[in-house]
Amino acid sequence: MANVLLTKRIEFSAAHRYIKPEWDEAKNRAVFGACYNPPAHGHNYMLEVTVSGEVDPKTGMVINLFDLKQVLLAVIEEFDHMNFNLDLPYFRDRIPTSENIARVLWTKLAAQSDIGRLDTVRLYEDEDLYADITAASGLDAASVTRRYSFTALLDAHQGHTWDCFVTVHGFIDPVTGMVTDIGALDRLVQERVVRVCDQQDLREIVKAPAPSGAHLAEYVWRALAPQLPSGSLTNIRIVQSRDLSFDYAG
Repeated sequence: MANVLLTKRIEFSAAHRYIKPEWDEAKNRAVFGACYNPPAHGHNYMLEVTVSGEVDPKTGMVINLFDLKQVLLAVIEEFDHMNFNLDLPYFRDRIPTSENIARVLWTKLAAQSDIGRLDTVRLYEDEDLYADITAASGLDAASVTRRYSFTALLDAHQGHTWDCFVTVHGFIDPVTGMVTDIGALDRLVQERVVRVCDQQDLREIVKAPAPSGAHLAEYVWRALAPQLPSGSLTNIRIVQSRDLSFDYAG
């Protein structure tokens, strides 16, 4: 019987700060930007855990959802309403980036044999940023997805607010704890995508008489892929509306 993926979400709140104590303030600010600001800042994190397994012919389930929820609650209890930097030993010598937090959560969850095979741990820092650790890539690599928004016209009269999700994959830097420099990525997307497309006619941008989200996704890919500060561009998702989105992966 084929494997089925099952995903469960759970929330918790915590605070963190990006800081390398051995660096001076100028270098910390240059590398980490506002995430360096003292004393710390908090997030309502959303944890998505995906497990893989065969459907039990008796229960019709990959895993009992109540059991999975209890495991997740037990794991996040250690992290909920904590300061990652000050309260948790896992971050004594590593920066509590989304990538590093997801990696720690993966390690904790992988030790729980009752939940079956762990496939993906996705950690949302907020609606605009999340990190993925997967069984396929291992614990040394992650994907980071960042959301950007702008308004652009499909023609002379019809406009949309577009959400653009940029996904970058790579090894987690052992010093910064990041796959890619988010500040540099933000500047790149603002310069090459948002400022170019915002309030503009997409017919002129993508050079198509009847542009669609598919054209826009390909345009964004080509604008960003050669210029990334680090990591590899793996996906561009353009969301045109609640019911319509487009993915481009080169």
